[in-house]
Amino acid sequence: MSYELMAVLMFTSMILMLMTGQRVFGAIGFVASVFALSLWGNGAVEMPFSSAITLLNWYPMLTLPMFVYMGYMLSESGIASDLYRMFHVWSGPMAGGLAIGTILLMVAISAMNGLSVAGMAIGATIALPELLRRNYDKVMVTGVIQAGSSLGILIPPSVVLVLYGMIARQPVGQLWLAGVFPGLMMAGMFIVYIWIRCKLQPHMGPPLSLEERQQISTGEKFRLLKAGLMPLGVILTMTVLFMSGATSLVESSAVGAALATGIAGYKRRITREVMRATLTKSLGVSCMFMWVILAALAFGAVFDGLGAVKAIEILFLDKWGLSPWEVLLLMQLTYILMGMFLDDTAMLIIVAPLYVPLIIALGFNPIWYGVLYTITCQIAYLTPPFGYNLFLMRAMAPPEITLVDIYKSVVPFVIIMITALVIIMMFPQIALWLPEHVYVGK
Repeated sequence: MSYELMAVLMFTSMILMLMTGQRVFGAIGFVASVFALSLWGNGAVEMPFSSAITLLNWYPMLTLPMFVYMGYMLSESGIASDLYRMFHVWSGPMAGGLAIGTILLMVAISAMNGLSVAGMAIGATIALPELLRRNYDKVMVTGVIQAGSSLGILIPPSVVLVLYGMIARQPVGQLWLAGVFPGLMMAGMFIVYIWIRCKLQPHMGPPLSLEERQQISTGEKFRLLKAGLMPLGVILTMTVLFMSGATSLVESSAVGAALATGIAGYKRRITREVMRATLTKSLGVSCMFMWVILAALAFGAVFDGLGAVKAIEILFLDKWGLSPWEVLLLMQLTYILMGMFLDDTAMLIIVAPLYVPLIIALGFNPIWYGVLYTITCQIAYLTPPFGYNLFLMRAMAPPEITLVDIYKSVVPFVIIMITALVIIMMFPQIALWLPEHVYVGK
């Protein structure tokens, strides 16, 4: 059997394993192990050990549990709820103000946690009931929460960019910095859309009534502002320390975890239940991602050993005669198609070992491509029929929000995301300026 046929068989085997519903790392690792032993015999048993040592020696990996812990500490202790209450009071008087405040909350949650599911959980449990109670259009606000929560995989500390950095062998610090401006730009586009729509259709997002605003004293407003700014102060402190070169990326994550714990302690919200939930969830998420990266490294090593990367390059450039930009567009299209059926982790493991070497060979910047990949994942999260966020929302939404409502709600936000993707493809410096001009710790 030729190596090319083995590569195709390996790829299809992995797809079939993922379709069985097995855990991602189990499916990927199993296929990698079987094909490694089939190709190279007993000597192949060294491959997973080599991947494990590579993972354990990768110093930036320490940022993952630190940032996940920080996010869960702020969430479980109720500090994230304080933040939403602050946005609720200060942005409520404007048209669509509570929906805009929800987007700002999602940006803050993204900068605390780096996971889409965290923003979705907080948005669906805290923001959605409040928005519905105040007669916001249910279709619009459902889309707001789904689109806003997807920012968690782009705005640092993005866990998806950590995975990309590990598999693509790119510095996580530069990837995180590259995600800052695109993430804020996309959030700004969401806010502008909400504001314009609610101006044109006031019933979509009515402002807080004058009576409600008068019930909130100036002292209460500033108390909420102080409570809400504390978690934002954690993010600002980490960012300043890191970008000034005072701390490395790992040290900044440790500072963030310590400050989050300190704030929860200051507010007297550290209980046994909070600590148990925070540590259990942090350990679960961190271990899951480490297993995924380990399996991805083993799979990529076997796949690369088969010469699959070179075969894809020959197919696209020599046999099909595609230009570099046509190849790039084809890659993005395959991500969107796969995202209708797979989550971002599975997609990354499947195609990153193939696409990243090809991107470099075509002369594109792999840091910039990491941002393009992440935005495409965001689009895939919201794309029917099986977008990840669509089903999370279906599980968390109240009964009056139907699956049809959920599907309709994402249409304008998907259009905005595609527009943002095109802008960043046309103007790469939106993503690359910050990592090229700011100190990046090792």
